[in-house]
This record gives sequence, structure tokens and C-alpha cells, in this order.
Amino acid sequence: MDFELRCPINPDLGHIRDLVRIHATHCGLSGDRAEDLALAVNEAVTNVLDHGGQAGLVTVRGHEHGVTVEILDVGGRLTAGHLLAAQLDPAGHHGFGLWVIQGLCDDVGLTQTGMGSLLSLHMHPPSARVLPFARQSSRTAPDVGTAC
Repeated sequence: MDFELRCPINPDLGHIRDLVRIHATHCGLSGDRAEDLALAVNEAVTNVLDHGGQAGLVTVRGHEHGVTVEILDVGGRLTAGHLLAAQLDPAGHHGFGLWVIQGLCDDVGLTQTGMGSLLSLHMHPPSARVLPFARQSSRTAPDVGTAC
């Protein structure tokens, strides 16, 4: 079932969301789960365009353990501290994209590579999906090789 999508980051967020959604559905995620993943990728790509290096690569892989999306930001500015500090700002003083990403995805990780920051998003297949109690109760958001 290994199948990969690679798409350069660009401002056409609708196109990237569509590709991710189609790929995730093809790899076995339900409609709602595929939508969640597409929204999380949208937030990550927006962060790259607005706060990062404004360039990079989205890679989506379907495999026996679910679907993994890697968002490479060539700017390399995203850190593990950003992920840890991500929270909803009720005053609306700053975006909350990383908070949304962590609420929508089953696993989120970050590594620094020689090419930049690599944000990894993972969704488990429907039969293996288990969310920790804390994540379920705090989740407020509703419950994709093809080349661009």
C-alpha cells in the first residue's frame, strides 16, 4: 500500500488540501479523518508561508500504520519549543495553527534537518485510532506517488 505524494509548498492552499485529502482517502482514512489531515496540512503550510522560509515540500505517505505527512520548511525556524508552547489564545493576539494541528492529528513531531524544519503529522488507520483522554476532551475541531 506504500504510495507517496510530493508537492512543493506554494500559495495555492486549496490545491494542496485537495491533493492531501484525495491521497489520505485513497490510503484508507475516512472522509472526516481525511478532512482533518487536510486542515492540519493547510495550517502547517500557512505557517511556512507566513512565518518560515516561504518554501519547502509536502510529502504524504500511506502505509500499514496509517498516513504520514511531512512538511519541510527550508527556513528551519520551527522548533520543538514552538510545539510545546502551542495553545489557544482566547484574546486572539496570535494564530493557533500549531494548536489546531496537534488537536487534529494522532501524532505530531519535529526534527531539524540539514534542509530545514521537518514537521511530521500522522493519522492512524481507523482500526488503530486511539486518542488519549486529555486530547479527546480538549479537542474542539471536527472529528493525501502523485506529484503537483
